[in-house]
Amino acid sequence: MTLQEQLKRDEGVRSKAYLDTTGHWTCGVGRNISDVPFSDDEILLMLNNDIARAQAGLRGHDWFDRLDEVRQAAVTNMAFNLGVAGLLHFPTMLHCLSVQDWKGAAAAALDSAWAKQVGLRANRIADQIETGTWQ
Repeated sequence: MTLQEQLKRDEGVRSKAYLDTTGHWTCGVGRNISDVPFSDDEILLMLNNDIARAQAGLRGHDWFDRLDEVRQAAVTNMAFNLGVAGLLHFPTMLHCLSVQDWKGAAAAALDSAWAKQVGLRANRIADQIETGTWQ
């Protein structure tokens, strides 16, 4: 037995946050997330995993696979915020991306409730889609 195995057995392994018996939000293997902050390394690990998960959901769509890295990043940013399923509810933008109509894709992204909700973020992402440069 290892310490990890012992702690997994004794604490349990939870992929979703829950209130422990003392009223603290906990997840993973007994990780008190109410009082113990995440380290920079932990935050970066979660971010990288979330990016990979979003991109895995986008890969295989021809319109995504044919985009350059900068435009893939812009669309991934949207999927990160909306979820992949939410992003797929932008048919006009996706069509414009598939035919490399960058101006049309940017306009379609901005013509949405999402753009109103996220404000300047939408403007930056739309500019990135239109110009193919990091914003």
